[in-house]
Amino acid sequence: MIVKYGGNAMKSLELRRVVAREIAALRAHLPVVVVHGGGPVIEAELSARGVPSEFRQGLRVTSPEAMHVVEMALAKLNKELSADIGQALGLMGRDAALLVGELLLDGAGLATFGRVGRVTEVNAALLRTLLGVGLTPVVGCVAVDVQGEPLNVNADWAAGAVAGALEEGIVFLTDVDGVYRAYPDPDSLVHMLGAQEVRLGIDEGWIAGGMIPKVQAALEALSRGAPFATIASGMAPGVLTRAATGEAGTRIVP
Repeated sequence: MIVKYGGNAMKSLELRRVVAREIAALRAHLPVVVVHGGGPVIEAELSARGVPSEFRQGLRVTSPEAMHVVEMALAKLNKELSADIGQALGLMGRDAALLVGELLLDGAGLATFGRVGRVTEVNAALLRTLLGVGLTPVVGCVAVDVQGEPLNVNADWAAGAVAGALEEGIVFLTDVDGVYRAYPDPDSLVHMLGAQEVRLGIDEGWIAGGMIPKVQAALEALSRGAPFATIASGMAPGVLTRAATGEAGTRIVP
């Protein structure tokens, strides 16, 4: 299974290590690939260096200078997460062309987001080889283009691409318990949604705000070949194993 570990679920070092232990425990039942972001860590590093940070349409506009900081910050976090999980290998998109991508262009065909990209190819054979020898791949969301230059990729998109390439289910760990029909009413949490119902929910407005990119990443994973995508909270201990079995969060299916 693929676990997308979000930056917001890493704000507390203690919680980060709790989730890391849960990932390690989950390996007793099935192989795991972890794909992570690191927004708070990136923000801190950019701020410390006086590099401007701007978001547009939910994406970090990434200048070449910012790209250097993003890659550096994520590479450090990548190794720390791998050590927290144990028996894991930290990888970035550069490693054996693990994640190959292309620049994300706007409607006019311009790279207005800077070095922001989308994944076009995943080295699934490398991931399967590592899983085959008992290692957990931990993948940071920096891809490379065909010239070998780095691209900042939204971690949800990167995780969806990995899930599709491996044709395995994915859990997106975030800071809410799942998709609600009437947020934040706990009784309105939806446990199962079909892809068409998700699109309807966006149209009707009960899927809105920050949940839209999450469900869109889930739909993208399904379209690439993942059998399911679950959105669940990474802020509470014990959720990961339950999300893996469909007992927590919202599971989205084709």
